[in-house]
Amino acid sequence: MYDRPRPNPAQPAMTFDRMLERVRYEGAYPTRERAEEAVRTVLAALGRQVTADERVDLAQALPVEAALILTAQIPDTEQLTGWGFVKDLAARSGTTPAIARWDTGTVLSVVARLAGPDLLARILRRLPGGYALLFGQAELRQPRPASGGHVAHAHV
Repeated sequence: MYDRPRPNPAQPAMTFDRMLERVRYEGAYPTRERAEEAVRTVLAALGRQVTADERVDLAQALPVEAALILTAQIPDTEQLTGWGFVKDLAARSGTTPAIARWDTGTVLSVVARLAGPDLLARILRRLPGGYALLFGQAELRQPRPASGGHVAHAHV
């Protein structure tokens, strides 16, 4: 009822450098450069999967540099399962699925803390099965209906 601008979302509490430090520590990477490589490849892959409001909200929760990596990607028309995500990441980065899984789990556990539980729950609801474990969460999904019950969501 009054002309007060909507408050801007809170700025991320973590800088990109601090994010890289957390990933390096949690992933036991030997160098900052290796941690940054993991962050860049995993966030780019995630940017191809997360769409709509969840993509925008996640970008706002991340440090600016991380948000730019995420949002620079054009979302894929077909969403991958969690395991498909890991296999695709391995193929694109030229690593083994084991290394891709390690990188994914390390980076996404930090992303999960930055996103917070509410946004993370929204993101997981929009993605196919298998992502909760990649974010360091329990996989507590309801089975999808077998016939005709799937609701299509518009993707941005």
